[in-house]
Amino acid sequence: MASTLLSATIQHLQASARKPGEGNAILPHISTLESIYQRDPLKLVATFRQILQGEKKAVMEQFCHLPMSFHWKQEELKFNTALQRLRHQVGETRLLREALQQEAEAGQVSLHSLIETPAKGTGPSEALVTLLQETVGELEAAQTLVLKRIQIWKRQQQLAGNGAPFDENLNQLQERCENLVDIYSQLQQELGAAGGELEPKTRAALVSRLDEVLRTLVTSSFLVEKQPPQVLKTQTKFQAGVRFLLGLRFLGAPAKFPLVRADMVTEKQARELSSPQGPGAGVESTGEITNNTVPFENIGSGNCCSALFKNLLLKKIKRCERKGTESVTEEKCAVLFSTSFMLGPNKLPIHLQVLSLPLVVIVHGNQDNNAKATILWDNAFSEMDRVPFVVAERVPWEKMCETLNLKFMAEVGTNQGLLPEHFLFLAQKIFNDNSLSIEAFQHRSVSWSQFNKEILLGRGFTFWQWFDGVLDLTKRCLKSYWSDRLIIGFISKQYVTNLLLNEPDGTFLLRFSDSEIGGITIAHVIRGQDGSPQIENIQPFSAKDLSIRSLGDRIRDLAQLKNLYPKKPKDEAFRSHYKHEQIGKDGRGYVPATIKMTVERDQPLPTPEPQMPPMVPTYDPRMAPDSMNIQLSPDMVPQVYPPHSHSIPSYQALPQEESVNVLPAFQEPHLQMSPNLSQMSLPFDQPHPHPSRGLLLCQPQEHAIASPEPLLCSDVTMAEERCLSQPVGGYPASTWAGEDMFPPLLPPTEQDLTKLLLEGQAESGGGSLGAQSLLQSSPYGQSGISMSHLDLRANPSW
Repeated sequence: MASTLLSATIQHLQASARKPGEGNAILPHISTLESIYQRDPLKLVATFRQILQGEKKAVMEQFCHLPMSFHWKQEELKFNTALQRLRHQVGETRLLREALQQEAEAGQVSLHSLIETPAKGTGPSEALVTLLQETVGELEAAQTLVLKRIQIWKRQQQLAGNGAPFDENLNQLQERCENLVDIYSQLQQELGAAGGELEPKTRAALVSRLDEVLRTLVTSSFLVEKQPPQVLKTQTKFQAGVRFLLGLRFLGAPAKFPLVRADMVTEKQARELSSPQGPGAGVESTGEITNNTVPFENIGSGNCCSALFKNLLLKKIKRCERKGTESVTEEKCAVLFSTSFMLGPNKLPIHLQVLSLPLVVIVHGNQDNNAKATILWDNAFSEMDRVPFVVAERVPWEKMCETLNLKFMAEVGTNQGLLPEHFLFLAQKIFNDNSLSIEAFQHRSVSWSQFNKEILLGRGFTFWQWFDGVLDLTKRCLKSYWSDRLIIGFISKQYVTNLLLNEPDGTFLLRFSDSEIGGITIAHVIRGQDGSPQIENIQPFSAKDLSIRSLGDRIRDLAQLKNLYPKKPKDEAFRSHYKHEQIGKDGRGYVPATIKMTVERDQPLPTPEPQMPPMVPTYDPRMAPDSMNIQLSPDMVPQVYPPHSHSIPSYQALPQEESVNVLPAFQEPHLQMSPNLSQMSLPFDQPHPHPSRGLLLCQPQEHAIASPEPLLCSDVTMAEERCLSQPVGGYPASTWAGEDMFPPLLPPTEQDLTKLLLEGQAESGGGSLGAQSLLQSSPYGQSGISMSHLDLRANPSW
């Protein structure tokens, strides 16, 4: 091999020397290389090894690990070298055995007698025994490499459930197993040919070792190629498949392939099956599965032996006793695949069985979220060759970050993963720690309880439930936005304030709602009444909202949004996400109708004229009837999401009414007052003034909350409203109605109401309605009833 390496190196250098511009530099080295290593090619091997070790050391110092492709290449080279050595040793064993047999036949001396004859040094017989033992040892070492590769394949298959890349092709593993079985068969033949000449103990030991190699290879080559769903719902069809890597070697083409059976087993049964003293073939199924037997068949042009279950259905499941506070969505099961057949001409009975990955059985869709958390944790943090289905209770936060990143990229279907800033926000959320340094969480560990059992502080859900909601929303509605890096997403509301506070008006960003599951909100900069910047968060959009109108079109609808943080114009950022809107009539002659999004306050409120500080409580009709509060300034009002709505452009809307401010009065749950009427202050022991005399007008309070919509009373006409809002003679324009101007108001008695009614009628003309008709013309084209002449006793709400 060293000579071959030298020849290949010289040929490669000669080919390089023939290239233009490089020959003059390489040619002198070729003759030097030949003169140095021609006599001892092993020196060249040692030189190459030293160079490669130096390169490996340099890579490790820079990257702290070697690339995965290097490890696979190194493992493949190691196995191929072991296989070549095995074939070479088998050939040497055959030649030595044939030579000994020829000598024995020529000298009429048996091989057994040659072995027993003492001789100086090691004779041919001792060399044969030693060579057979070494070859069996090499076979066992090569088998170890194959078994390790099978375990790695299984582990990669499990990680693929969380989104890790996975090469599911089993052809290379099947080829390795078949090569080792071929070596086994050749060694069996050599032992059989030399069996009469070997010592019985030596031969029995070699046969036992070879049989163990074969048994391990056969049992390990029965694999679950297509795993059943790891979150399995009862009464739902599913598929699964198994593959026997040595099926073509041992099953051949029988008249009838053996059947493979699928049964449901609990975690306890799985542990019993994995123990050396397992129950064997007699395992009781813990669930009723239909269509659970299929035969092996040659699939893929006859290159593999597989069994595919196409119509499995779990009808019901028997729950086992759970540990402590464990819920049904933490209870793990597995599907056991098993088969039996006769091996070889001696009809040796073989029983094969293999467990699927752990799965969680659910009976209702609302259990899906928590079941996925159990599977995610088990897939990510289980170890190879574990006791089923033991997994760590606490794991390093760094490993959790890798798991969340893999899951997010796989579930959403994007190449854009999570950033360090995202992991900082997630750490703050799961640990309830507002540390601003990523290093503060590097050496911390997270528990299963923190992941999906403990409710987040101030919320009604766990960390995983919130994160899974983000996954679902992004996968269904926001994949392209995330892939284009238009969504910051994982960022707290407090940090958003720090980012946007010094930005110009209209700067906005997109973040996932921190308080709702599966919501995304728009945070943007607006100017308050005093001109200071404020951060407003629009009510979060759910997947249902975005299915009605996309996020890009909603952003286009809002004129107050100008630049995506930091300074990218929104049309430049989101133009590719805008939906083309039809102009003109469609093919059927219809004019298209378009849904537009608005928010309650598209523009900042105008700054009011300076007024006296409010001295009277204000009544907010949106509050409970029994609550009254004094409101001092807008900045003391808690920040809430401004509601968004969908509106179809129609007739011009009426102007918005002014704030609703009333003086202290009795609290009546059923009382609804007109916005203008609510600015009156009349004690119930005074006569109702005639509209022609004017009313005392309370100026609008500076700090009152604007009503989201006009409060129209059906009993008051628009004409009377205008009358009630006229200025009052004898009072300055800014006269303020305070508590000291009127005695405290008490709920009216029946006598008060009767008196008020009679006095109002007297002013109108001695009991007749006079000039004021009960029915007055309404600006809306309908008749309205004047409240001045309303019989209050007939209204039960009073």
